[in-house]
Amino acid sequence: MNHELTSQAYGKSRVRLTKVVRKTPVHQLFEFDVAVELIGDFAPAYADGNNQNVIATDTIKNTIYVLAKEHDFSSVEQFSQILTRHFLATYPQVQGASTIITQSAWTRITVDEKLHDHAFSNGGTQLRYSKSTATRTSASLIGGVRHLLVLKTTASEWADFHRDRYRTLKDSHDRLIATRIDADWTFNAKAAINDFDSHNLAITASILTTFAGHYSLGVQQTLLEMGNNALDACEAIDDIAFELPNMHRIPFNLEPFGLAFENDIFIATDEPFGLIKGKVTRKK
Repeated sequence: MNHELTSQAYGKSRVRLTKVVRKTPVHQLFEFDVAVELIGDFAPAYADGNNQNVIATDTIKNTIYVLAKEHDFSSVEQFSQILTRHFLATYPQVQGASTIITQSAWTRITVDEKLHDHAFSNGGTQLRYSKSTATRTSASLIGGVRHLLVLKTTASEWADFHRDRYRTLKDSHDRLIATRIDADWTFNAKAAINDFDSHNLAITASILTTFAGHYSLGVQQTLLEMGNNALDACEAIDDIAFELPNMHRIPFNLEPFGLAFENDIFIATDEPFGLIKGKVTRKK
């Protein structure tokens, strides 16, 4: 019996792109990992092997490089919109498109107290994130950050949590807290095309400042505080969602060596890990 195809989509992922802008002696560097997904009139390819409407994924890959060459852009958010709009405008069989891009963190090297014009160092694991989604009748733009590693050595507790026969974890009133922040924020109509860099800086600075300064009674409480402050810091976003995995530092047992644990020697581990999620939305 033939059943019904109820959803379908396809695209190209892990397209690695480096673009250098050499219009002035101060070069601009963009390094992206791009994924494009299309939905539309492609059901005949599934049902009958009729590929006439199917845009090859190799064509999608080539398009990414060509549009990067042909268009000027100043941010990952802007380029993700350029790609999404192109596929809708160019192919009538495409009913919806989404582009997800992560941007590697490269920072200018400081030489003689000046930022170098064309030399960069890697900024670590942190990635800037953008997702542009559009159909024939709607569009949305999400910005964000991935793999932002944070840690503080005090001003954090985890205590008075639920007790039952399965609990073995003890209360802690002074603990080391570490996590890897993944955050998404939804832009609104106040997000001007040339302001995405400043929005990203304001939101990220607010998240980091809150994490550092907030006395935490639990990751959940810190998540809400980071969300509230990020929304206050940037009027161009309507909401912000977090995923915060615990990156545990487990106290090492020093007793067999005649030494006392003084909240100082830990085993770093990230498996298994607790995962805390939450979304904070601006009040209308």
